[in-house]
Formats: sequence, C-alpha cells, structure tokens
Amino acid sequence: MRRVMRFLLSIFGIIIGIGFAFLVRSVLGHLHIRLIPRYQDIILFTFFGLAFGIILFFLSSRIMKYSVAFLKWVESKLSEVPTLDIVFGAIGLIIGLIIAFLITDPISRLKIPWVSVILTTGIYIFFAYLGVSIATKRREELSSFALFKRVMKGKSPKENAAVPKILDTSVIIDGRIFDICKTGFIEGPLVIPAFVLEELRHIADSSDALKRNRGRRGLDILNRIQKELEIDVEIYEGDFADITEVDSKLLKLGQVLNAKVLTNDYNLNKVAEFQGVPVLNINELANAVKPVVLPGEEMVVQVIKDGKETGQGIAYLDDGTMIVVDGGKKHVGETIGVMVTSVLQTAAGRMIFAKPKGTDKIVS
Repeated sequence: MRRVMRFLLSIFGIIIGIGFAFLVRSVLGHLHIRLIPRYQDIILFTFFGLAFGIILFFLSSRIMKYSVAFLKWVESKLSEVPTLDIVFGAIGLIIGLIIAFLITDPISRLKIPWVSVILTTGIYIFFAYLGVSIATKRREELSSFALFKRVMKGKSPKENAAVPKILDTSVIIDGRIFDICKTGFIEGPLVIPAFVLEELRHIADSSDALKRNRGRRGLDILNRIQKELEIDVEIYEGDFADITEVDSKLLKLGQVLNAKVLTNDYNLNKVAEFQGVPVLNINELANAVKPVVLPGEEMVVQVIKDGKETGQGIAYLDDGTMIVVDGGKKHVGETIGVMVTSVLQTAAGRMIFAKPKGTDKIVS
C-alpha cells in the first residue's frame, strides 16, 4: 500500500511539475526570453516534471503520515458536529458553488490575465462559505420543512392535518403517553428532540437510584412507543446552541415546527401560553376525564390524615383526587359520609372541599 501511494504521489508530482513548466514557459514568452532556442520546452517540462516527482517521492512518507493524522483530526471534529449540520452544510455548499458558477461564467470569458482567475476564485470561496453558513444557521427551519414533506408524503388530507407533537422529558417519564397513543387519541407524528433524549440519558445514568429508575423508565416507554404502536416517531437531531435550558429549547422547537408540546410540567405550560406555543398537558387531560363532582353531592370517603388548617382532614378518591374535609381531623382513620361544598379546578389538578354528613360513621 505504501509503495502504491509513493508511486501515485510521484505521478502527482510530475503532473504538478508539468503544470509549473507551462507557467514558466508562459512567463518567459511574455518577457520574450528564450534561453535555449531549440530545446527550451523539452528541457523545461522534463526538468520540472522530474524535479517535482522526485521531491514528492522522497516526501511521500511524511505526506502520508501527516495526511492520516489530518484525516483522523477531521473525522474526530466531524463526529462532534450534529448530523443535520453536516447534511445541510453540504447542501448549502453545493448550492453556493452552483450560484458561483453561474456568476463567474461570464467573468471567466474575459481575457484579462490573472484578474479573471483571482476574481473567479474569490467568488467561489465567498458563495461556498455563504451557502454553508446560511444552511447551518437556518437548519431548524429547513429541517422542519423536510420533516413536514416526509410526514405529508403519500398521506390523505385527513392525515396531513395532524400537527406534530413534541414530547418533553416529564411526559416520557410519566408513561401515560403510551396508553393515550394506544387508544388513538393522539395523532402523529411524535417528535422526540435529541436534547430530550440526552437529558433522559443523563437521568438514567444518575447516581441517585430514584432518578436512575425514572430515566430508565422513560427510555423503556420510548422503545415501547416505537416498537408496539403504529404511530410515526421522528427524532429531531437539531439543537439550539444559543439556548441552555431544555424547556426553552422545546418552546423554540414548537415555534419552528409549528407543533404542539406534550408535557406534564405546570410551569412549562404557563410559559408556553405566554409565548403562544400550543401545549397539551396530560394532567389537564386526566382531570378532564375524571367524573364531575358538583356541590351538594354526597359520597363516602376514608379520612387518611390531618389537613394543613385547624380541624381539617384529608381523604382521596380512587383516581387520586384530594378531598379536604372540614372538621374531619377527628375522623382520621374512619370511613364517613361527606357532602361536597365546593370544587377547585386548576391545571395542576382538582381539589374537592367537603364537610361530614351528620355524625354517622360507616364501617368499612
């Protein structure tokens, strides 16, 4: 392999030498200098061709050594760059070179020595850089367009109306999203950002056992969604380097993709409403499907513990709804009949206020 590379480098050196000989001959011709009237061209091409070929032959070992080191360095740097940056950077480079070709085609026909070459080279470099720069900086908008094209391709108008849903970390760890998707209430595609996956991975690798279990549960839920459900799942590879918080990245992504954010985070819900990003809160959905309780209704509950205020007791319904029983402290540990006095409904959940119905106890 080394011999083949040495041979190829030597041939390359000869080609460079011949090209350099053409340049020297052109300069000497413009200056009307002819050192050897009869054999000048043969000597020039032979001398420079052999000289450059021999030089590259002896330098081939170092050239290969530094070339391999350079390629490894480029490979390591490219591995740190997101895939979308590489793809859109390459597309931007191609578009920039095409624009540069269209612009420089008339310029290259100008028979002005050196000026047309320098100007053409400068235009190519400028538009190549401009294409790569714009494509990488606008990758979120471009990738959102590509995402929609892929989602909408070959689907009926009804399916095309489905808005992408972005999953945040809390809703993945919660796990109820799997059951909701299974029932068909959520129409795809589901978009899972790479920075959310990274956050899940960090949680799954945490030294804290509780966090570690939560993170692994989230990863298991994602695997089940991909393998067991017939719903489109898209991994969004892009990132927002100028934004540090994951919640802010989610809202920015929602704006870029014109998507809805699926979350359990009450604070994220409020910030999203302020920024005009549509949010689907799983807790709000859970509250919406709970049985409606009206003031004046009667129910039987078991008082579990004391409340925060004096004389209050706390009970729970089967769905986890908390009931604050006024005067229920003395009934802790007992099952009693209560009458609903009021219901407080918030995005964080529902709270029922009640008072004991008479003094009759019901044996559980």
